[in-house]
Amino acid sequence: MKTTVKPVNLNVPFSEKRPILSVVLIELLLLAAMFAAGAYATVQKLSYTAPVLIAFIPISIVLLIGLTWKKSWRRYGFLPLNAIPGQHWIYYLPLALVLGCIALNGFRTVSVREALFFVFFTLLVGFVEETVYRGLILHILLRKKSIAAAVITSSLLFSVTHVLNMLSGQSAEDTVVQLVYALLTGAALALLIVKNKNILPLIFYHFIHNLIQFLGPDGRSVSVMDYVVLAILLLHCLWLILSLNKEKGAARISGSFERVAP
Repeated sequence: MKTTVKPVNLNVPFSEKRPILSVVLIELLLLAAMFAAGAYATVQKLSYTAPVLIAFIPISIVLLIGLTWKKSWRRYGFLPLNAIPGQHWIYYLPLALVLGCIALNGFRTVSVREALFFVFFTLLVGFVEETVYRGLILHILLRKKSIAAAVITSSLLFSVTHVLNMLSGQSAEDTVVQLVYALLTGAALALLIVKNKNILPLIFYHFIHNLIQFLGPDGRSVSVMDYVVLAILLLHCLWLILSLNKEKGAARISGSFERVAP
């Protein structure tokens, strides 16, 4: 009896063969870097921004080298802004509303040096977190899992990273709101990249969002405006889900017409 042995494709990337394990490893490496940086900053009594700088600067360098070496910038959504269809820009409007809401909290007085530091800091965070969660992790999951599974998983992981703030002594309400905030933000941004395949607006939003918060008043607790923002993000997610389902339905109908066409 003759048996046929299927050839093994050694060129298949590890992330395709083991997508879940790849995502878990990326998340664990990021958390490990954050914990190690936080421990070092605590021992050395550094500023509250030091752990992120210590962890994210090396990560950003690795991302820049890796994406350039593998020529995979476009694969992970680094496309020109004009690649987004004109009518699709309306789906970013809720993000502008969120920025407007958090800006209503006001701003504190900072020096030019502080402002420049916060610009660098928030741009670094926006680039690293969006590239990791809406770039690498979401891309890996979408290749093997459904859109719903990919969006939910990447959003949960994004929210989990913010659990580190529980160690900062803030109230339980502040922590829960922040976790839900991160979850809904992650879901909205993931749905946006699924729809438009472009990560640049997400990095820009993340950057501006964090910059406004860092330039805002110190010691602010949860307010009614925070719950308004949560409502906006929830409605934004529902809007994007309906839009994606509508596109899927239109594609299915179009495919049916093509199959029956003479």
